[in-house]
Amino acid sequence: MSESGLHPAVLKFNVDAEYFFEEGCYIIEQLNSDCDPALSIARARVTPGRTTHWHCLHNTVERYQILSGTGLVEVGDHPAAAVHPGDTVIIPAGMRQRIHNPGEDDLIFLALCTPRFVPEHYQDLES
Repeated sequence: MSESGLHPAVLKFNVDAEYFFEEGCYIIEQLNSDCDPALSIARARVTPGRTTHWHCLHNTVERYQILSGTGLVEVGDHPAAAVHPGDTVIIPAGMRQRIHNPGEDDLIFLALCTPRFVPEHYQDLES
């Protein structure tokens, strides 16, 4: 065990673990565990033409790291911004957000949350 209390681990990517999340995208939880409460990592996939629901995460800062495809992201009251592979989007805790895939291919990005994502912090702003 390290000074941080974490144990070394290799977590294998499992494409079969993908599920549809209520906000309108597909998710694979790559890291989301009590054993590492400081961070969660999820791979999100937004299909062509789809826009996720307006939502926010209370007590959680989220970052999108765009891996493939193109998108239009909206955070707070800022105008929509185009995002491409390699771009990073920082979303402060409690700030509304959504992302649209205007392209012909899937938009795929990592969602990195600190502290880790827990369902109790998620709020759908469209219901």
